[in-house]
Amino acid sequence: MSKIRVFYLEDETFLARIVKESLESRGFEVIMESDGEKALGAFRSSSANICVLDVMVPNRNGFAVAKEIRAYDKTIPILFLTAKTQTEDVVKGFSLGGNDYIRKPFSMEELIVRIHNLLQLNGKPNAIENGAVSIGKYTFHLSRQVLVDEQEERKLSYRETELLKMLYENRNSIIERKDILNLIWNNDSFFNSRTLDVYITRLRSYLKSDPSLEILTIKGVGYRFLIDLPT
Repeated sequence: MSKIRVFYLEDETFLARIVKESLESRGFEVIMESDGEKALGAFRSSSANICVLDVMVPNRNGFAVAKEIRAYDKTIPILFLTAKTQTEDVVKGFSLGGNDYIRKPFSMEELIVRIHNLLQLNGKPNAIENGAVSIGKYTFHLSRQVLVDEQEERKLSYRETELLKMLYENRNSIIERKDILNLIWNNDSFFNSRTLDVYITRLRSYLKSDPSLEILTIKGVGYRFLIDLPT
């Protein structure tokens, strides 16, 4: 599975290094630029899936860069990083084609959740299309919330459906528990964490008749859905 490519505009050297290394450690590929004047050229050669733009960068601010990027690419998600708190600044960002924003300081967990949210809304690489996909010997019908094999058609709950969808779309990559909990349960409380364990056990039981499929627990981190898909 190809990595998610993030175009990242940031001129604070220390913060930029932390964000870049943190994203890369979680399986992202990061193309970074610090100068707003050079941003469009760097973006055009990046083949990025999403843009993360700091608003306050030299020579051309993040809003101006977003306007240029949006003129070049109408669909790529744009996420602003801003220390500004005025409502008019947020409104301006959205009016120039931004899709979301995070106020500084922010946590990496929040940034990653927002990136995944925007990519899911936009239809990121490996997203399930047309409501159904083959997973090993099974057919997963997203819109109908069912998992079908030669023996039976199993009805899934909403959260079972969303969890299997997330595992499939991030197949062969590690997904952090916090990301799953925040995206599907909206918070990562202890109770929801234990509930997630139950749901993972259920999905393993649903998929157990195909030995080529495995949901691995990465202790202290999250899960990896190992799947050998046809090319």
